[in-house]
Amino acid sequence: MNRLASETSPYLLQHAHNPVDWFPWGDEALAKARDEDKPILVSIGYSACHWCHVMERESFENEQIAKIMNERFVCIKVDREERPDVDAVYMEAVQAMGVQGGWPLNVFLMPDARPFYGLTYAPPQNWANLMVGVRQAFDENRDELLRSAEGFAEHLNTSESTRFQLQTAEPVYAQETVETMYRKLATRFDTELGGTGRAPKFPMPSIYTFLLRYADLTGDPSAFQQLTLTLNRMALGGIYDQLGGGFARYSTDKHWFAPHFEKMLYDNAQLLTLYSEAFAMTGSALYRFTVYHTIEFLERELLSPDGGFYSALDADSEGIEGKFYTWSADELQSILGDDYDWFAQLYTITPEGNWDIGHGHGRTNILHRTETNPAFADQLGWTAAELNERLTTAKEKLLAVRSQRVRPGLDDKLLCSWNGLALKGLVSAYRVFNEPEFLSMALRLAFFIKQKLTDGRNGGRLWHSYKTGPDGVGRARQLGFLEDYAAVIDGYVALYQATFADEWLTEADRLTQYVLAHFNDPDEPLLFFTDKSGEELIARKKELFDNVIPASNSIMAQNLYTLSLLLERPEYAERVDQMLGLIQPLLDNEVNYLTNWASLYTLRVRPTAEIAIVGPDAQEFRRDIDAKFFPNKVLAGTDSRSSLPLLAQRGPIDGQTAIYVCYNRACQLPVTSVAAMWEQVG
Repeated sequence: MNRLASETSPYLLQHAHNPVDWFPWGDEALAKARDEDKPILVSIGYSACHWCHVMERESFENEQIAKIMNERFVCIKVDREERPDVDAVYMEAVQAMGVQGGWPLNVFLMPDARPFYGLTYAPPQNWANLMVGVRQAFDENRDELLRSAEGFAEHLNTSESTRFQLQTAEPVYAQETVETMYRKLATRFDTELGGTGRAPKFPMPSIYTFLLRYADLTGDPSAFQQLTLTLNRMALGGIYDQLGGGFARYSTDKHWFAPHFEKMLYDNAQLLTLYSEAFAMTGSALYRFTVYHTIEFLERELLSPDGGFYSALDADSEGIEGKFYTWSADELQSILGDDYDWFAQLYTITPEGNWDIGHGHGRTNILHRTETNPAFADQLGWTAAELNERLTTAKEKLLAVRSQRVRPGLDDKLLCSWNGLALKGLVSAYRVFNEPEFLSMALRLAFFIKQKLTDGRNGGRLWHSYKTGPDGVGRARQLGFLEDYAAVIDGYVALYQATFADEWLTEADRLTQYVLAHFNDPDEPLLFFTDKSGEELIARKKELFDNVIPASNSIMAQNLYTLSLLLERPEYAERVDQMLGLIQPLLDNEVNYLTNWASLYTLRVRPTAEIAIVGPDAQEFRRDIDAKFFPNKVLAGTDSRSSLPLLAQRGPIDGQTAIYVCYNRACQLPVTSVAAMWEQVG
């Protein structure tokens, strides 16, 4: 075994038996490179990454290739999920080299950790030849490599504001600007199959969150149509596990049919929020089912005994991608019997298989649909209830068989940021569907974050990762990043608005103050990704662009805005205006990569309703309010009295629960019914 055997990351442990003399990222490896004047290979991946496994089997388990690597380089393995700071620095460097980013990410560094060359996957012979060639270049053309490394290091240390020519300015909030953003984004829509662009297709929840808010602001039917088309196709497609629930990371084709089968917590967490909000807008039974079914998946397959959620399920089982999730027609027929024909029609099963599993393993079937239950029931002349009953029975049979298969690998580390997203997702589902079990899971998760991922000895800062070791003891490690604080604060603020328990709002504000003290840049409003107390890399980066997970700065901006209203902290609102003012030129031109920022901007076009509920029916009123899609609001409540700014000096009216609606801290007369409140809101 190599040095990775003492690590806790499942991804690093997967490489612990490689003949490569891997180091984890840290002082030992970096010092060895400096002392021995050796170039460094940093290989970055994650446990659910299919091509990471392929490269391991082909190259890192190969004795001859490992010998070349060990002799010529200091080799470092990095789990990108455990060290997103390291990944971000070297991913940007490789992209600056003109290489399309992805994982596995392999980057060659000078002994001082400055990058000079990088690539993603390479076949074994190409990889072996590359290792020899890179070391030869290091020995014979070092001056040239040094110049390259200096250039890339200079690029990495150029601020985002300088690179994109951003200047602090007052934002101008206008509906016309939002409409321009939407029109630019719409040029990329696939209006036939949903989503954006061509294959591969990723869920990208922040895009459709923006469409929800844009449709609510403008009433534009094209936005609503694209939103529902995409959410319908994703929920019915192969990207969604039609038997067990939960979304895969992306679809390899434009039809949402053939997924890359790994399931990530961060996708499913965000999609809980998105589908819950979409249900509140549409009342779609498909969206309701998708939320409930996805939560069942999370509870069954990713929930830890501590109440937090594990990170991911692998794409592969028994070395074959998708084997756990796919079926032969004969297998389905033997299990389902008389129910096979209609089931095969609904899920487009073919005798020869509808998908080539690849690598010489033949064809199989991915379960996917194009029609909703009511439409299919009409075709068969059944009632919707009859179809649902037969479908439930068929799925139970298939799940019983599937549960006996060799399961995909589980990445059982618990990441603070992704659990923050899961907290927000569970709370969003509870607020829309009023399902007590969703709140119970959310509260248990919130207490897990507060107890296990919060460092009570050092200012209450967050840890990034938590893992139970072989001894059964759970340990937190790695100082939290901005993504951890942003996601957890967002979850806590949502939990407060669902429960009216002050402790969650207090904790959210405490973490926010920590962020402003430890991630602040005195020269501009955007926040650094790393804590000033953390490890110093060759560059200290800022996360600006929204991706499959929104940028930590955009989530934090939303947090600051919400807290500015709930806690009457004008300095938070001022910071938000500074951030949006800086970003607005990019929003005008690059909204495709800034859709979470665009959602916040959209809310700012109109004043946000500050709704205070005081009295014995506060929770009942809150449930009625949350049942309707109305994103541009903050809620505060108490059944008696509270010192929170929105609730102070306010009480029931003649013993009846009262609702106070305010805009820009100017309040209307209190009312005693939700219907009367909606009249005030308009």
